[in-house]
Amino acid sequence: MLVDVAAFTVASVLIVLLPGPDTLIVVRNLMTGGRRAAVRASLGVMTGLVVWVVAAALGLSALLTASHDAYLGLRVAGALYLGWMGFVTLRARPHKGQAGDSEPARGRRGGLVGTGFTSGLLTDLLNPKVGVFFMTFLPGFIPAHAPVAATSLLLGGIFVVLTAGYYVALLALSGPVTRWLSDGPVRRWVDRVTGLVLIGFGLRLAVEP
Repeated sequence: MLVDVAAFTVASVLIVLLPGPDTLIVVRNLMTGGRRAAVRASLGVMTGLVVWVVAAALGLSALLTASHDAYLGLRVAGALYLGWMGFVTLRARPHKGQAGDSEPARGRRGGLVGTGFTSGLLTDLLNPKVGVFFMTFLPGFIPAHAPVAATSLLLGGIFVVLTAGYYVALLALSGPVTRWLSDGPVRRWVDRVTGLVLIGFGLRLAVEP
């Protein structure tokens, strides 16, 4: 059991370190709302992961692969959301704040669903590939004769904790990055790149099987 958990932990670390839509949404919130907004987005991502882990442990995520229409609908919704977030980011216009502001002031064109906790939660829940990932990834590390549901919850919990640690480290090192991004021209270029990458993630989610 310990060997399987150790192998799962190593594999999970490598997966967590790969940047994806969740990480980009956290970074976007860091740029638009500062560290507090990024923390809330991270908590949203964590909540989404917990939902998918529980669903995988209970076998509910298997419905996504069994029902083509459900999987396709959720995938299209996720693709549209990421594309919309990218479009909003491309159109964002930074506002000049007071020197030393720790929370940059930005226009909130995205509304509540495009910022903070909700943005992280929706980005995760509207991506059916996360549920399919847990459903296919976790069983490979469950020892024979071990309780499937309980072991899945344990391994999924480890994955969530590792992801949380990654975000803690990311936000802890964000101070110099945030100050660098306060420069107007740099911020505009970062917004453009972030918006295009988000749109790219959305297109990939839409076209990949």
